[in-house]
Amino acid sequence: MEGELVSGPGSAATDRFALARRAVAAIGTTLDDRRTAAELAAFLVEELCDSATVDLYGPQEGRREAGESLHSAAVAGRRDLLDSLEKAPRDRVSVRALDAGHPITASSSHGGAALVTLSVPLLAWDRVYGVALALRADRPFDDDETAAVHYAARLAAAHMRHSEEQREAGPRVWDLRKVLPADPERTHPEVELAVRHVPGGTGGRVGGDWCETLHLHSGRVLLVVGEVMGHGLDAAVDMNAYRSTLRCVASTDLAPHGILRRLDAMMSAESGRRPATCLLALLDPADGTAQLASAGHLPPVVFRADGTAGPVPLRVGPPIGTGPGSGLAAHEATRLPLAPDDTLVVFTYGPIARRGEDIDTSLARLSGLRTGLGAGAGELLDGILGEFLCAPAPDAARTDDGITVLATRLHPRP
Repeated sequence: MEGELVSGPGSAATDRFALARRAVAAIGTTLDDRRTAAELAAFLVEELCDSATVDLYGPQEGRREAGESLHSAAVAGRRDLLDSLEKAPRDRVSVRALDAGHPITASSSHGGAALVTLSVPLLAWDRVYGVALALRADRPFDDDETAAVHYAARLAAAHMRHSEEQREAGPRVWDLRKVLPADPERTHPEVELAVRHVPGGTGGRVGGDWCETLHLHSGRVLLVVGEVMGHGLDAAVDMNAYRSTLRCVASTDLAPHGILRRLDAMMSAESGRRPATCLLALLDPADGTAQLASAGHLPPVVFRADGTAGPVPLRVGPPIGTGPGSGLAAHEATRLPLAPDDTLVVFTYGPIARRGEDIDTSLARLSGLRTGLGAGAGELLDGILGEFLCAPAPDAARTDDGITVLATRLHPRP
């Protein structure tokens, strides 16, 4: 039928689309160009060739000019095939592909067998980021395989373009956050507070996470931690809109779940706002309690005076900005007694998240930390960050999310 895109099972079109779906899942999981290059090389070897290499220009060199040089970023598969290519022929194949702007195939010999080299530029819009070589022994690349290699290279280049934009936006976002501070206000005489921020990504990627404390007329303290979905300047701008609106709503002395419901109604009425998760903790030093309410946010963890710890069981409502039509249960509050030496720790997703790991497992790992008895809130946070930032984990499991974490402890007057 004319216009039909996919033919029967096992067809070349079906295989090409399947390869494209796998490429999207495998390439560009972070904003690190070298990791993207490694993911591209690994995908090519797993799916299409015997050996692959990716060479990149420097991250700040702009478009390719005369005199610039490529730097090896990733190699995968059979090293003997790559080593069999002499330096000069390899460079000539790469330069031809870069000049042409499309894949170039060359043939050579390796141990008496034919060696086919497919060179593909990493091109996104008008920016050349490098070149990928796919090598295969004894069998040339057909049109569908060449198209798949080309697609994977363009996909990697698009992710590198995105990471470049994030690096360029980073200083502007930090300037915005300097004039719109979101750190806790002056300390309360009966509330001990400590906060830590760690930006995400290799280029200091920033986004929409924030935390702060509000001193209410009732003598209570409202602790806030939230995270706007996404990263970059737009997420930071939306973060400030949420933060400003929440300050206004909180001044009415509503309960935490009431604040979330009012905030959700107000922000849902504004078109174009990204959804956000948010956790509120209303601290009352007079009776030693915290009222907690979550809008799609991770539960806090309480570190008890005896050294044990565990997440607080909460009823989690829908994220802010999804509106009452989301079909999820409304926000509810949970009352939590806090002894004088108990420490309540709230955080964004970054401190504990690992790709492919269930969030309950991540929370259990945090709860399993054993802290020194008598440690202050700041010492506790330093211990948590030291454990999670230094703990061994596969690179592919780590995320680029920034870290915002806040600890509080009540010290009521006698």
